Amino acid sequence: MILTIHRECPTGGEGRRDTSWHGWVPFLGRIALVVLLCPATTQAWQWVPTEAEIQKYRQSWNPFSHGPILLQAVDIQPKGQFSLREFLFTQFGERSFGNQLEFATNSQPGPVQLYSLAPSINATYGITNHLELGAATGLNAFWAETQNGQSAYDFGMGDTSIILKYRPVVQDPDTWRPSFTLFSQVVLPTSKWISGTERPPGGFSPLGRLPNTRFGELGFTEGLMLRKNLQPFRISGAVFYTYSAPGEGPANTTTYTGDVLNTRLIVEHILDDKEGFGYNIEVSTLHGLTWRADGHAINSGRLSGFDVIGVEPALQWRFFDNWVAAAGCLFTLAGRNAIDSIYPNVSLFWYWSKTGKVIMR
Repeated sequence: MILTIHRECPTGGEGRRDTSWHGWVPFLGRIALVVLLCPATTQAWQWVPTEAEIQKYRQSWNPFSHGPILLQAVDIQPKGQFSLREFLFTQFGERSFGNQLEFATNSQPGPVQLYSLAPSINATYGITNHLELGAATGLNAFWAETQNGQSAYDFGMGDTSIILKYRPVVQDPDTWRPSFTLFSQVVLPTSKWISGTERPPGGFSPLGRLPNTRFGELGFTEGLMLRKNLQPFRISGAVFYTYSAPGEGPANTTTYTGDVLNTRLIVEHILDDKEGFGYNIEVSTLHGLTWRADGHAINSGRLSGFDVIGVEPALQWRFFDNWVAAAGCLFTLAGRNAIDSIYPNVSLFWYWSKTGKVIMR
């Protein structure tokens, strides 16, 4: 997760709370719901892959290995299969970008130096061969120092995500058709509700959840993911749109932050099928938008938005029948209104299946 410097903008009076239903449901989620409930308008697609299509995919080339670090797995867990992921993400940021998009070579010593540690755990379960349920939570610790010598730090519980993934299209190994997966996520601000963990400078925890969402805010994310296996490569991509519910500001005002857009593009090159050993090149972008899906004007956070573009080289390998791991470091390539940071990280997966045989997603 890339962080930006967070600034509150006073409203000059008590804000009006949005109590209408559309203030709490992300726009893209309603679009996806309409499409899924109206298959007559999409007769060219079969919104439930056949058993023959799934078996054809599972018998194709797809070595058991970790997969991407910065993206939830695109394809679905087989029915009855469970995974547990331990993830440790760290951040070191001492420089910042200005109000124009620029390369990291042009970043300047920033007003805030930020160091953060975010261990998390993610569990997923295959409800059916088309539907997967997941949950993620963790801890967040940060230390920050400003140029005038002031410092801030905190340690406590992070936010909690509930995730539902549905794969309407499974990839065909004999054609160019990739897997398509719909992603829905609700983020519960347990950092605020349970432990009162302070918001890190910039308003984000460093990749405490995937995709990135604002720290300490009730959020709704809708996304579209795709993946295609082309031996010896696996190519994945995704776009996620996050809407945060109105918050509470000083003097009983209502705060409205901009929506957030995440994108991912990952190429995996598997060098050893048996050991699941290979390397990844993962491109991640994060964009703070200047609008909200509910139409409210923004009065909190970066009013002019922000952008961050990063790339992560990573290694992945399999070291036991049910255990796979990956490690990498995300480097900031370019940014705007953001902290220029590096993010070393390590990820570990454990898989279990009631059939006794673990299958690669």
